[in-house]
Amino acid sequence: MAEIKVLSAGAVQSMVEALGREFERASGTTLNLIFNTAGSLRDRVKSGEAADLVILSESIIASLDKSGMFVPGSIINLGRTVTGVAVREGAPVPDISTPAAFKQALLKAKTVAYTDPKAGGSGGIMFAAMLERLGIAEAVNKKAVLGKRGSEVAASIAEGRAEIGTTFISEVLPVKGVKVIGPLPGELHTANTYTAAIPAGSASRAAARALLRALTNPATRARWTAAGLEPAF
Repeated sequence: MAEIKVLSAGAVQSMVEALGREFERASGTTLNLIFNTAGSLRDRVKSGEAADLVILSESIIASLDKSGMFVPGSIINLGRTVTGVAVREGAPVPDISTPAAFKQALLKAKTVAYTDPKAGGSGGIMFAAMLERLGIAEAVNKKAVLGKRGSEVAASIAEGRAEIGTTFISEVLPVKGVKVIGPLPGELHTANTYTAAIPAGSASRAAARALLRALTNPATRARWTAAGLEPAF
């Protein structure tokens, strides 16, 4: 029985898991799914770790492909997700309608959750840069609740360890007890596209291509949208 090793960023985890299970049942192929931040997986791939399919941010895939790392023609955009603001289900909803209002919401909150930039998460890196631009990095970081991944950020809000937080909407939706109250407002709006590619060293190229077809089946578009991801196929 064939096995496909997949290294995937967490932003698309819910759909890769769901469609992956269906693919396993239909094909008899076993999937070894490994999820982490895009930055940490990039480093693993660059260090030579073998995989049959890699799903990372579009910019990281493009950078890795400069050295001819992937099978020509195998690079496919899967979906795009935006950074959202979340609070605990049932908690008061702060005003985040404008960049100025969101800045005040962050300053007023007792605790703020986001992905630790040092863990390599795309959302955390972008949010840290945004805090610097707003001039509130020091104030927010004093009360930051950092997660290694977006799912941990969502969990910290659901469990009441953080009052407000930001991460990709696709990472919040699978977590019970937390509510997305909107995307980052105005010019603070950020989004990321996630892209799949088959490494040139894959020993299971045909099976990896079959999995790619399953992930980008037009019949699944509505499911990607429901999972907080705008399908790119």
